[in-house]
Amino acid sequence: MSRNPAEHSIVSLKQSSSNDAMPTFDRETGIYEYKASHVLPIVFGCLLSLSLGMHIYQNFHYRFWKITFWMFWGSLVYVVGWILRAISSYNPQHLNLYIAGTIFIYAAPPIFSASAYNILGRIMHYIPMFAWLNPNRTVYFFVYIGVLVEGLTAAGGARIATGAKEVEKYRSGAILMAISVILQCVVEVALVGVVASLHRKCARQGMAPRNLRFVFYTLYGTSALVLVRCLYRAVESLYTIDPPNVDCNDTCQYFQTKEWLLYAFDAAPMVLFAFWINLMHPGRYLPRDKTRYLDFDGVTERMGPGWLDSRPKIETFIDPLDLAGIMQKNKHHTKYWEEPLRWLACEDAFTTGTASNVKRRSRVLPKLNAAV
Repeated sequence: MSRNPAEHSIVSLKQSSSNDAMPTFDRETGIYEYKASHVLPIVFGCLLSLSLGMHIYQNFHYRFWKITFWMFWGSLVYVVGWILRAISSYNPQHLNLYIAGTIFIYAAPPIFSASAYNILGRIMHYIPMFAWLNPNRTVYFFVYIGVLVEGLTAAGGARIATGAKEVEKYRSGAILMAISVILQCVVEVALVGVVASLHRKCARQGMAPRNLRFVFYTLYGTSALVLVRCLYRAVESLYTIDPPNVDCNDTCQYFQTKEWLLYAFDAAPMVLFAFWINLMHPGRYLPRDKTRYLDFDGVTERMGPGWLDSRPKIETFIDPLDLAGIMQKNKHHTKYWEEPLRWLACEDAFTTGTASNVKRRSRVLPKLNAAV
């Protein structure tokens, strides 16, 4: 993950002010444009460590590692980032330490978002009749766009890094960075749109039981938190397109010199995101077996064959939306849910709170592939 233009400009401009190989910094603030807090990084590091422990426990407890692994990984990356930030606050002139901490802090939120994509994929397996793309490829669909975002970020960061003394080059890099953050906002809005579409279809068909509504609400809430962070970063990027020594108005300087903005609009939303997933863990509300789906009565759960796509696997990666099938008015997946009597109903159900992913409590019947 590349660094944002405002913070990178601080490093670049301070380095360019000296002809020596090593940059010189103010003894009190160092690489920062303010006296960095010693307490807040430790507080956020402790909170995220607690959340990380909860994620590990719940992933084992509900046997949900495949779906919420990214929450574990993102929390781990975030904890490392705040530990490095805490150490850096006591060593503000240590450039590499500052860079490492910043990279880890910026890298974690997109990983959290990947967890939301996985949860969306599992919802689509649970209500396959409303899935408008292959649930197995949902993550890849969003990852494709994420790669584009990261490509723009990397290109922008590279131009900023090499354009400390070239204003136009610096500006072009900063603009790329701003575009990448805005595109992240668009991706998150698209995710909310998909969730809202599924929610609306379920409600219209009377297929919105309590467990499914809780997962929908969780994705709405966590996506709102991601949007808060993205919007903050987008506004910050747009206000810091020019280097401070060229044209930096009062708003630009405010973004560069106020540390509380980082904690209020970047760190706090992501901590709330992590704890929200812990409190409303999808392993409590969705089956870990992706062949288990919700019948049209909105209560019964059946063990079907799972999403079956007749296309070669490589084609499902290239065309996850099955655009070819849409144009031919013949999608390449089996609509097994249209023949519910072929699939045995489960004795328990997440809709009624009688089913569980906890091993000792699970009473899910084995998957059937034959008619009954």
